[in-house]
Amino acid sequence: MTARIATLTMNPSIDVSTSVAEVKPVHKLRCAAGHRDPGGGGINVARVLKRFDHDVMAIYVVGGITGKLLKRLVESDGIDSCVIEAAAETREDFTVFEEKSGDQFRFVMPGPDLPEAVWSTALETISALDPAPAYIVASGSLPHGVPEDFYARVTTAGKKMGARVVVDTSGAALAGTLSARPFMVKPSLRELRELTGMEFTDDTSMIEAAQRLVDTGKTEMVALTLGEDGALLVTADGVWRANAPKVRVLSAVGAGDSFVGGMVGALARGTSLEDAFRRGVASGSAALLSAGTELCRPDDVERLLPEVTARRLG
Repeated sequence: MTARIATLTMNPSIDVSTSVAEVKPVHKLRCAAGHRDPGGGGINVARVLKRFDHDVMAIYVVGGITGKLLKRLVESDGIDSCVIEAAAETREDFTVFEEKSGDQFRFVMPGPDLPEAVWSTALETISALDPAPAYIVASGSLPHGVPEDFYARVTTAGKKMGARVVVDTSGAALAGTLSARPFMVKPSLRELRELTGMEFTDDTSMIEAAQRLVDTGKTEMVALTLGEDGALLVTADGVWRANAPKVRVLSAVGAGDSFVGGMVGALARGTSLEDAFRRGVASGSAALLSAGTELCRPDDVERLLPEVTARRLG
């Protein structure tokens, strides 16, 4: 029996993806047929977990016509939904693949203003989960109106019920999380630079910055994703360095969410930390093989997993 996992998405979206021969100003651009996926960090993580047969519930905010579509898309993936109603429309983001260059253009909308009544309901929903989940994954940006320490409040509520809380966000929302000491944070290299104000020249400087977060009690572990250079995992008990398999990139959208889903799902099944880290890297790499926001596919993850080595440093 897989441990139950809850994901939280405060700023979800409908992700529209398409392709065009060339992106040019002024001209009408004739696009290929668009594809719509449910999006937003926690929803993407839930989609990955469901593909690996985990018992997962997605908690997310919806509003308006697009919110109704989002709920339908999430539930069509077989994911249990707990929706928090808002007055404002759920946002739509879109991604355009340019065939001429092979480049991907991502257009991300800011999301709605959420009043206190909505975000406080989200906190109450987390606190009232029964039975308590083994893991809570709070992922994605915070929309306007939500306080910067919101994920810290989620972490506190989760820890009170005995859950391990994983946070994947950026900027002020990430900085505001650390007072509550989440189980794990997953910054990218850019996000770690913004958080620490440091420039990194090598693995040693990256490890030192992540280790400082652990040593000062701000989190139990840091999973630092480095794109094609793999990832670093820093904990109080050790540091691991993983390579990323070489793959042909179709879309980078959702690679970080796939990493989180792969790693948290493995941990929930009692996999060792090192092997869960490897599975996270394989899942993030597998997401690159799928167009739009299709995320990682289990067969690609299993194929890439033997190519990922997690080396313990020092």
